[in-house]
Amino acid sequence: MAADSMEIDDALYSRQRYVLGDTAMQKMAQSHVFLSGIGGLGVEIAKNIILAGVKALTVHDTKHCTKWDLGINFFIHEDDVTSQRNRAEATLPRIAELNPYVHVAASTVPLDETTDLSFLKHYQCVILTEVSLLLQKKINDFCHAQQPPIKFISADVYGVCSRLFCDFGDEFEVLDTTGEEPKEIFISNITQSNPGIVTCLENHPHRLETGQFLTFREVNGMSCLNGSTHQITVVSPYSFSIGDTSEMEPYLHGGIAVQVKTPKMCYFEQLEKQITNPLCLVPDFSKPEAPLQIHVAMLALNQFQENFGRGPNIGCLQDAEEMLKIAISISETLENKPQVNGDVVKWLSRTAKGFLPPLAAAVGGVASQEVLKAVTGKFSPLQQWLYIDVLDIVTPLEKMGSEEFVPRGDRYDALRACIGDSLCQKLHDLNVFLVGCGAIGCEMLKNFALLGVGTGQDKGLVTITDPDLIEKSNLNRQFLFRPHHIQKPKSYTAAEATLNINPYIKIDSDINKVCPATENTYSDEFYTKQDVIVTALDNVEARRYIDSRCVANLRPLIDSGTMGTKGHTEVIVPHLTESYNSHRDPPEEEIPFCTLKSFPAAIEHTIQWARDKFESSFSHKPSLFNKFWQTYPSAEEVLQRIKSGESLEGCFHVIKTLSRRPRSWTQCVELARVKFEKYFSHKALQLLHSFPLDTRLKDGSLFWQSPKRPPFPVKFDFNDPLHYGFIVSTAKLFATVYCVPFTEKDLSEETILGIISSVKVPEFRPSNKVVQTDETARKPDHIPVSSEDERNAIFQLEKSILSNEALETDLQMKPISFEKDDDSNGHIDFVTAASNLRAKMYNIEPADRFKTKRIAGKIIPAIATATAAVSGLVALELIKVVGGYPADAYKNCFLNLAIPIMVFTETAEVRRTEIRNGISFTIWDRWTIYGKEDFTLLDFINAVREKYGIEPTMVVQGVKMLYVPVMPGHIKRLKLTMQKLVKPSADKKYVDLTVSFAPETDGEEDLPGPPVRYYFVQEDN
Repeated sequence: MAADSMEIDDALYSRQRYVLGDTAMQKMAQSHVFLSGIGGLGVEIAKNIILAGVKALTVHDTKHCTKWDLGINFFIHEDDVTSQRNRAEATLPRIAELNPYVHVAASTVPLDETTDLSFLKHYQCVILTEVSLLLQKKINDFCHAQQPPIKFISADVYGVCSRLFCDFGDEFEVLDTTGEEPKEIFISNITQSNPGIVTCLENHPHRLETGQFLTFREVNGMSCLNGSTHQITVVSPYSFSIGDTSEMEPYLHGGIAVQVKTPKMCYFEQLEKQITNPLCLVPDFSKPEAPLQIHVAMLALNQFQENFGRGPNIGCLQDAEEMLKIAISISETLENKPQVNGDVVKWLSRTAKGFLPPLAAAVGGVASQEVLKAVTGKFSPLQQWLYIDVLDIVTPLEKMGSEEFVPRGDRYDALRACIGDSLCQKLHDLNVFLVGCGAIGCEMLKNFALLGVGTGQDKGLVTITDPDLIEKSNLNRQFLFRPHHIQKPKSYTAAEATLNINPYIKIDSDINKVCPATENTYSDEFYTKQDVIVTALDNVEARRYIDSRCVANLRPLIDSGTMGTKGHTEVIVPHLTESYNSHRDPPEEEIPFCTLKSFPAAIEHTIQWARDKFESSFSHKPSLFNKFWQTYPSAEEVLQRIKSGESLEGCFHVIKTLSRRPRSWTQCVELARVKFEKYFSHKALQLLHSFPLDTRLKDGSLFWQSPKRPPFPVKFDFNDPLHYGFIVSTAKLFATVYCVPFTEKDLSEETILGIISSVKVPEFRPSNKVVQTDETARKPDHIPVSSEDERNAIFQLEKSILSNEALETDLQMKPISFEKDDDSNGHIDFVTAASNLRAKMYNIEPADRFKTKRIAGKIIPAIATATAAVSGLVALELIKVVGGYPADAYKNCFLNLAIPIMVFTETAEVRRTEIRNGISFTIWDRWTIYGKEDFTLLDFINAVREKYGIEPTMVVQGVKMLYVPVMPGHIKRLKLTMQKLVKPSADKKYVDLTVSFAPETDGEEDLPGPPVRYYFVQEDN
């Protein structure tokens, strides 16, 4: 993003623009940031804020690269260690590559108590990592005292504990606290009272909070509300009060209340004051006391370092005892005198010299978002401390000897100091399947490389797959990719980049989609070889499928996802937790067919209408046209067949398309002009013919009232850019699908005006077509063709053949696939113009191209900060899965960095289903029956009864019912062999069946059972 012109490079930043908005993006592109300490946490923060697009970043460090750094800083390589380069200088070229718009500089001068801090006045935000608490206080005081204050952030990761602190000055104005779209509420009633109660449409809860502000528009009757702003008090999920309306005119109908975003002032205290009385975010509500306990432990660590000029030694119990004494005395000096947690202090002391890269990724993601808040005023800042610990990783390691944690002189020493050598070895020997190499996938591979996953000498492999190619918009958060990688496969490129971080990692990369069609590659045998599956996907359907494969093969799965600043992680462990499919989100609300077709009430409806028009005109119809002429190769043959009374599916629409086919650029423009009239004038006139403005319903209320908006025809005006834009984009798309060439000259205003001024636009003739008004009605699959239409088709086809307009080249079209990210193809231009013209016709607020692109392209807003945080949390859970930890150690997380909140919860314990007589099962149970070649269905049923003590009354394979006694002919099936019933493919050794059992009392539902895996022959084992 060139800060001088303030142009935003949409091809690069589009997904992030939807998170931050243009105002924040432009503020960010003018900001200078200083970051001290480019260790494992500093490099995470640097990566994220460079990807985001600040104007300039200075990275400061005085240390030299050591072997230790290879395991914590993913941009330090072995040759940097050999040549003992300064960490900032070694990292600089690699972080600078992440974003060409950001100016990155390195500083290696000492920063200590004697430094003149006036150089910091050049920066809007200062971030400190690996800096002593004394120096942190001094720099914080300096930053706080400036006018305006320099925003101050300090962050550290010591072993199993981390802290983050923010001070943005005495007063800091937040322009948008949440980043959520302002809510629009359709009104059904407003009382004439004090206070006036506003009720919204039924089944549409307002989801507002007391104290928020709303403005009103389009209210009929109580019209003095229009344009006014009111603070609301929530009365119920469907109503709220707005103050005195008793003197206003009575409410008649309609009206929309729109949420008004109001700036909020946040107040910060300096570090010195906050140390004694900290204001902390609580991430785990099961441990509300934890943040204060870690606060005391970390202050004790700082004091220990000051007292002894060193940190506590790895695993040293004596140092831990000393630190505990310091913690107890520090606790007495704090305002709330918090209780000291001996375990927290002990583990912090034992691991403080170590470093957990995934914890740095999680904290680094949160800290980077705070930097962006500091320089933009977008989203609510952290007030003022965040402490995250991973004691649940180390608590089970209590009994390990101290030799487990001591350095071995390799790149994993920092990690080993936290989790011990045995767990490090298990990570090296791990077989992991990572599905998806997008934003989370890239971050996960970096975490794997730092943890040494898949680097074992004899064991261990990382298998990755992703069918996608790299696009420019990926570079904003998929940090393993560079501009020269565009249009290369994500998986191969990511694998190569990961080897730069850790040359010892073994990666097998594929470009397959993981779905039923690739089950030969990702077979049960493949899953059984994996120790854990990690998904980095962007859709629910793929997650559900992979979850079902993990459950069938008893494999642990760690899932995660982000949407803007929101993120989640979920751990699924065989026999301990529920699976992903155990809970289902409510399906997305579909826009009713009649709303899309005739009664739009919001811009989303007109955008979806335009998107559907694109699909039907430029993709669906051309595809059907081609398919028809591939089935019936000549027009003469088709004419003969329909003359002889044959009914050829789709022939009426195909012949209509052929007879109206534009054959020149002029005809494409004429067709676009006729479509304009049909869509934006005739449609309105027809609706007003069917339902005049004074139409009333049976109950006497007006037909045209909120949310129904009456349409008004749009009169074509060549000088209106919206009208002109529709004609040009539509004509270009018609020219593409009908293979009509056009030149730059054809696109000139002069040429198009010349064509349009001579177009004969058909007059409106009202029809008696029934307009669908039922919101539950679905789009009809087939519109019946009348006999008159059929006669017309014969006439039109004869005419085309006689005019030599049904030749082989005429029987082909070029379908277009909608592509949102190519600005030169005109797809978004068409959707924006068509949507906004329809919005104008219905008096709906239009949307700019940017918003239209997000909605039409179903773009998921994304930002590197949330991705990094989520992937760090996933890697922490991976360590627990590898260690075979008990159920209570695992944590799921939901976070929203905008607010900010981070909530850790325990995983849901797996449910056990009782059948009867003490027989029960969970989703992780699978019964097995071994058969032989002549094994019948009756043999199978008897085998289940003998082995498991209960007789199945029903056997199902997928959706195919093999045996349901009440179904005719099914009793005879008992004598059939399983081979004949199931018809397995040659290489299939078994089949998964579902059985159910008779209920205990008649009339009740059958009792479900677990899956039964039936092997066709006894396995040799």
